[in-house]
Amino acid sequence: MISRWAPIVVVEVGLSCVLASPASTGAAALRRPPETAPALRVQARPSAPGDVIVLTVIASRPLDASRVDVFDHVVPMWSTASATRWVTVIGVDVETKPGRYPLTVRGLATTGEPVTVGGTLTVTSKAFGTRRLLVEPKFSEPPASERARIAAEARRLGALFSASAAERYWHPPFQAPVGARASSPFGVRSVFNGQPRSRHNGVDFASPAGDPVHAPGAGRVVLAEPLYFTGNTVIIDHGQGLYSLLAHLERMVVKSDDVVARNDIVGYVGATGRATGPHLHWTVRLQGARVDPLLLVSRTRALSQ
Repeated sequence: MISRWAPIVVVEVGLSCVLASPASTGAAALRRPPETAPALRVQARPSAPGDVIVLTVIASRPLDASRVDVFDHVVPMWSTASATRWVTVIGVDVETKPGRYPLTVRGLATTGEPVTVGGTLTVTSKAFGTRRLLVEPKFSEPPASERARIAAEARRLGALFSASAAERYWHPPFQAPVGARASSPFGVRSVFNGQPRSRHNGVDFASPAGDPVHAPGAGRVVLAEPLYFTGNTVIIDHGQGLYSLLAHLERMVVKSDDVVARNDIVGYVGATGRATGPHLHWTVRLQGARVDPLLLVSRTRALSQ
């Protein structure tokens, strides 16, 4: 565990958030070592619900470690070309309210010298669409006989998503698990037979039955079995709070505890579970946040360049 933190010279927030400068957050938001006060440079673009933030820290001298405290999570960072440049990805949940959220960057130098640089993330509002579907009642109203199973599976998934490996298994970029187009976007509110339902917390792909489904990034399989809503389901823990859930598979070719590389085949497209036809559903959780999988692809592609 990191207990002491080191001098940061620049904090760059890439593509998707606003980090307030010391002038706007007050002296209490920034602790600097005496006489070596680093400048804080900001690149600012606002984030939105469902977003994936890329955050870069450039230090004045090499660090042993760096982390970010945000949205009630401690998010580890990793070094890239040198021990003076550190990056991470941060999830903004789809239901995050517009506003300013505290963010703290901490680092630990090779000398053991600590510093804390504070700021705020600004989250703006975002309008998601609505899809209205007429479906058979069995697709919109689970029978009473299945309620205990549904509740047990929800608890189990909650436990899985809160027990991610400390190690980061993946390297950028992520890729879409199939080559087909996205047929149902992230964040859309479903209305089944006139009754509003929760948001679509993933992306659907219009893939034909039997098409191979690939791991979008490296990781460890933590679940590979049928669930009530998502049918044959594979969940991959990519490490450090990042998960992929691949649903409605016709069949699975991995099992729990298997280690997979990006692009490995984990199953084949199907229509199992509560699906009206063959397609792939891909959900991503990042530090507990429900985020747009396609943004994970584009943001991590930028990281790899």
